[in-house]
Amino acid sequence: MKKYLFLSVIIFLFGCSNDFNNDSVVVDLTHRNEMRNFVIGISSYAKAINPNFAIIPQNGIELVTENGEIDGQLSTTYLNAIDGNGQEDLFYGYDTDDVATSNEDSNYLNNFLQLSNNSGNKILSTDYCSTQSKMTSSYIKNNNLGYISFAANQRNLNVIPNFPSSIYHENTNVITNLNQAQNFLHLINAENFTTKSQFINAVIATNYDALIMDLYFKDGTAFTASEVLQLKNKANGGKRIVISYMSIGEAESYRYYWQSSWNGSNKPNFLDAENPSWAGNFKVKYWIPEWQNIIYGNDTSYLKKILNAGFDGVYLDIIDAFEYYEN
Repeated sequence: MKKYLFLSVIIFLFGCSNDFNNDSVVVDLTHRNEMRNFVIGISSYAKAINPNFAIIPQNGIELVTENGEIDGQLSTTYLNAIDGNGQEDLFYGYDTDDVATSNEDSNYLNNFLQLSNNSGNKILSTDYCSTQSKMTSSYIKNNNLGYISFAANQRNLNVIPNFPSSIYHENTNVITNLNQAQNFLHLINAENFTTKSQFINAVIATNYDALIMDLYFKDGTAFTASEVLQLKNKANGGKRIVISYMSIGEAESYRYYWQSSWNGSNKPNFLDAENPSWAGNFKVKYWIPEWQNIIYGNDTSYLKKILNAGFDGVYLDIIDAFEYYEN
């Protein structure tokens, strides 16, 4: 996630426009409004099925105000639709892993995060640092702000760190909702685990209050409701909540919904350019109904699969896709 600054005069001149013409790129507030409405729709659908289901968008924190400015009017509908915000690189990793984020960038992000936190939402901060002193610093700095955090020693989020030896704010509590969590494990990549059972056993040997993981194991099979139930057990007898990752701002060629014809001339109208930093990930025009129908709103949607598997919430990624289209 990188922040992009736009001239206030341009936002003023174009911000009220709702005229969205297919492929045209308009530098206004339309793109962020469309993402905000997308998240609100996801929340409404999920909470109609499970009122306690947590909605946690990652990055794109500017959506908490109507105009994306720190002094802008709060987007109360959006803030009420979500239960937390995920934020990467708040203190470490913004430009380079294991390197401190500049004070300017950190303060920029934190000013928006505080607005959401003050509105009652939980902040989950993931810093990318592997030096133990920096990992310790990350936990302390986030805790001082009232955030729960995870110091990830791998950008791929594919390992359970062995530092610190005792999880920060480890406890024996039975965690039933996001607000009760005092720490979390961010483990969305299962590439280092041979089987589902190995993954499950590794997680239940820990005492994290919350787990962010993928609905699917590396072989493409989904975790079942009974497997997710196992993952809710902490080693010390407590319970955790389990949250599923779901990308809504990019399509991923390794997902169940991907069709081989999309690799050729028969790609859908919502599919856009491949992300040069992540092979197999493609930008999507997330405002187009065909893409949104893949994500939520029906019994075959991605979100319904997550709900059916018994997850306690969803971690929405590539929220900041609006920046791509604004530029």
